[in-house]
Amino acid sequence: MKRDNLCILVIGQGGREHALAWKLKASPRVSKVYAAPGNPGMEKLAECVPIRVDDIRSLAHFALEKGVDLAVIGPEAPLALGISDELIRLGIPAFGPTKAAASIETSKVWAKCFMTRHNIPTADYSVFGDADSAKCYIRAHGCPVVVKADGLAAGKGVVVAHTPEEAEHAVDTISNLAAGSEIVVEDCLFGREASYLVITDGMSALPLISAKDHKRAGDGDKGPNTGGMGAIVPAPAFDTSLEAQILEDIIMPTIRGLSAEGHHYVGVLYAGLMLTSQGPMALEFNARFGDPETQAILPMMESDLVDALEAAVEGTCSSMKLKWRDGACVCVVAASQGYPEKPQLGREISIDEEQAEKDDVLIFHAGTRRDGEKLVTSGGRVLNVVGVGDSVEDAASRAYRGLSHVNFEGMWFRCDIGRPGA
Repeated sequence: MKRDNLCILVIGQGGREHALAWKLKASPRVSKVYAAPGNPGMEKLAECVPIRVDDIRSLAHFALEKGVDLAVIGPEAPLALGISDELIRLGIPAFGPTKAAASIETSKVWAKCFMTRHNIPTADYSVFGDADSAKCYIRAHGCPVVVKADGLAAGKGVVVAHTPEEAEHAVDTISNLAAGSEIVVEDCLFGREASYLVITDGMSALPLISAKDHKRAGDGDKGPNTGGMGAIVPAPAFDTSLEAQILEDIIMPTIRGLSAEGHHYVGVLYAGLMLTSQGPMALEFNARFGDPETQAILPMMESDLVDALEAAVEGTCSSMKLKWRDGACVCVVAASQGYPEKPQLGREISIDEEQAEKDDVLIFHAGTRRDGEKLVTSGGRVLNVVGVGDSVEDAASRAYRGLSHVNFEGMWFRCDIGRPGA
């Protein structure tokens, strides 16, 4: 029998974690939500506790002290540091893979070699231990190529280079970001990008509704890569046949491969895909919910998220199926002036929450903090404004209308999320 009055800990402080807290708090089975460290937007949903996401020991002992029934890990950094391992050691159920299993995101080299070992379709690649070797290969190979840092690089570790000069500059930048780490240079794939996420217990998969992230800073997918400027749910031209192919060729071989190599993977498996003329191919994997995809996926979920996360932890994913509402959802990111290079922080934010609620718009905080009585910017991606509608166009109109209810000096956003041709 399912237990009620659950106590949940959400680890993280961004828009993804705000959306998770919002959905988890809506469950009739949940009596208490903690967020560590959380953000000002989460304060009405959760008790925010000032513990950093990289303070693994303090997070685990807080969960133990408070009798947390389930810990939900949002960002990749604590996974890379082994937060799930420590929670499990203390007997606390954790939704998020172990440190070793999270290597599928935390090491690009490991992930590419893993895909090769398990025949998962991906771009051809080479790995280099120093910048000079990578540059020599690029000059011989030609462009375009994709240059990747091996480890986590704060969202700056992947560069699509169209010329040798861009590629060599990317190699130098990545070498400076992650000194001593290996560099991946891979062929550039062409097609439509899509994000496909599943909840998994390490044996089977609960697919989430498809999403499309918009990584580039500018309209028309121009400009530098960012952490994500918006998301559309469902992804355009994503049908059941394509979904079945992705599950058969990419998702399930990955889950089985991780298990075969001794990595019991519990959490979200996120495949960043390129839908090419030869079929879907894996660009990368993430070991957690996407950001900002999660902010557009969860408003479409009719099922209780707690049931799904519990199924993953208990190994019963094969016995349930998620339900989704009809229509579409669009998330637009309001960013700080200077993002992604040098975001301006400390700018006062105003939000007309009453009008946003009247317009049925969701606003998730991503990079905000309190400065006395004021709400100010604390990151490059500041707010996620989300609209749900009968179609992508309707949802986009709601989201952009919602942006009129928020303001801060230097605020900017893409104007084409969910619009035709985007």
